[in-house]
Amino acid sequence: MSNAKIHISDTTLRDGEQTAGVVFNRTEKIAIATMLDRIGISELECGIPAMGRDEQRTIKKLVDLNLNARLLSWNRALIPDIQASLNCGIRAVDLSLSVSDIHIRHKLRSSREQVKEQLKTALDFAKQHGLYVCVGAEDAGRADMNFLLELLAIAENFSADRFRFCDTLGLLDPFTTYDKVSTLAHQSSIDLEVHTHNDLGMATANAIAGIRAGATYVSTTVNGIGERAGNAALEEVVMALKHACEIDPQIVTTDLAGISRYVAAASGRPVPPWKAVVGEKVFSHESGLHADGVLKHPSTYEGFDPAEVGLQRHIVVGKHSGRSGLKQRLHELQLEQPQTDLNKLLQRVRSLAGRRKRALLDHELIALCRAS
Repeated sequence: MSNAKIHISDTTLRDGEQTAGVVFNRTEKIAIATMLDRIGISELECGIPAMGRDEQRTIKKLVDLNLNARLLSWNRALIPDIQASLNCGIRAVDLSLSVSDIHIRHKLRSSREQVKEQLKTALDFAKQHGLYVCVGAEDAGRADMNFLLELLAIAENFSADRFRFCDTLGLLDPFTTYDKVSTLAHQSSIDLEVHTHNDLGMATANAIAGIRAGATYVSTTVNGIGERAGNAALEEVVMALKHACEIDPQIVTTDLAGISRYVAAASGRPVPPWKAVVGEKVFSHESGLHADGVLKHPSTYEGFDPAEVGLQRHIVVGKHSGRSGLKQRLHELQLEQPQTDLNKLLQRVRSLAGRRKRALLDHELIALCRAS
């Protein structure tokens, strides 16, 4: 991997809002943009001006915030769309066009030659107006590589600033993603972005593979929300870069859980307690061996400190608990007494947990202690 800075291009406000049934109001969009800017996100894909006046007014409000993050709007590769972005005060655009044969034939009812001409016309107009331009290759994961290279060459010749490789249907695996992005990286000097979807559960893995292959921009959404199964999750990509790749993404990670909760509430899409990185229970320990190890030294069973993402550890008392975990929970509840027979109490805990088919609630553990 190169030493180039990796830029997070978060699209919660655009692709995240395209989750079926999700709508962010203007206040929520401003709050989300402000929070993401505060933690150091490089770029925010902030909406689609061509949708109409309400969307344009919201985008103008975001522009007026004067954030550190660059605001990027999503556009079809059409002059009216680009003009709508200009009218909002936007200075950076994504020009999206379908590049796979299945999209060109069946969605656009067009041809490869027409797609190339459309890209040239849109790029020429955008660059004449001094815009930062990302060429968004929709369904690039299923596109013919030779055609993709032709489009990449056009993008470079017309002074596009970067090229977005989109696995629009989330059908790639990390190895194929690496190969495809690597091929593009070796053929061009412009920045590459990888935009992945989670239909097969590999969005984050594919995003990391794209970065390893040479992409310097990566598209994410908070909690991985997005169309169908969603996008690469911001929190997962950031922490994977930091801990799996040893790349500092220069993000204030301690706010990740808080942002996750806000977006979950605003989107009406609750975060599962066991959601990777930001789920409330991902640092819960019940198994006797694991609880004992983590209490002796957290790194034995925690890849990173829960506080690093704004969470905390939970010791759960249940069927698989051991003496160390039970003793720690008693201490936390101020129930630890010198006369407590931990072995007998542990047997009662396991028995009750087995009957209830779950971990014990605090009041149940308190009742067992008092009955001992």
